Amino acid sequence: MLTKTSVSAIRALIHLGRNATGGAISPRLMAEQLGESPSYLAKVTQQLAKARILRAHRGVSGGVTLHLPPEEITLLAIVEACQGAILADFCEEGADLAETCAFHQAAAELHDAIVRVLSRWTLAELLENPRPSKSLRKVVRCWLEPYRPVELEQASAREGRADKASRSVRSRSRGTKTGR
Repeated sequence: MLTKTSVSAIRALIHLGRNATGGAISPRLMAEQLGESPSYLAKVTQQLAKARILRAHRGVSGGVTLHLPPEEITLLAIVEACQGAILADFCEEGADLAETCAFHQAAAELHDAIVRVLSRWTLAELLENPRPSKSLRKVVRCWLEPYRPVELEQASAREGRADKASRSVRSRSRGTKTGR
């Protein structure tokens, strides 16, 4: 339901909201700290600035800051800044809901529920509890947690070992076929 852009935006906003100094942070530095692509996060922050969720600061000490207090930034505003307005996809717009098919009624109910939930949650509430409990962190990777360099190195090492093992298996199977 949420795109990668929306999740990256939420992660960036939480990062900015937790910034103790309150000063501007460059999207490049934020991307490094969050384990995101710098060019991709720059585009995400541009979308948030265009929606007036972030304020862009130019110059040597430039970057982005929250434009609004966290209590005024809803998940709906973030998602709509990144994905566009949440539209309902019904059989026919404007028809009396009681006279439409069951699918139309279910879709209308789903749309209303999504908008209601995204409108209710604010950045302030996400900042109150931005991480899962310590015991759960060991079991589940939270989307909102920054990637730590060690995790990236371990993931890269695992991928490297998997690639090496795969090449080894392929070379052995080719060796068997050629009679080596």
